[in-house]
Amino acid sequence: MTDFTLADMKSLLDEVFAPWVQDMNITPVEKTEKGVRFRLPENPRLVRTGGEGPAVICGQAVAAAADTAAVLTLSSLNRRFRNCTTVDLTTHFMRPMMLGDVDIQISALSNGRRMAVTLAEFRSVGSDKLAAAATCTFAYLDI
Repeated sequence: MTDFTLADMKSLLDEVFAPWVQDMNITPVEKTEKGVRFRLPENPRLVRTGGEGPAVICGQAVAAAADTAAVLTLSSLNRRFRNCTTVDLTTHFMRPMMLGDVDIQISALSNGRRMAVTLAEFRSVGSDKLAAAATCTFAYLDI
């Protein structure tokens, strides 16, 4: 089996995911010992509206980015895309993410024959403070 590269992850994103997910422009940046690091670039369309105050990235965008980046990370670990479905996604918000680029680190907590669990950590670029974290549980459909 060949390695599943950053370019392979980008191609998978373009081929498999819904157009609105592709519009978020999530980019795989680096394979790490923990998993894969992604960049969610600044995008005013991901900001919640309806009030005064600073532009804050909405929770729905954070959850979608966690789910998407997790599937790409699992594909990298499995060296291929395995069709799967999300069975649980729990997101915790520690502080607001202001409009700007966001780093996402995905780690696989478990990657078995039938199920996988990942952890997503979100930090605003330039900050070491955790802004959000999400655990994603997936059931593989290709067994």
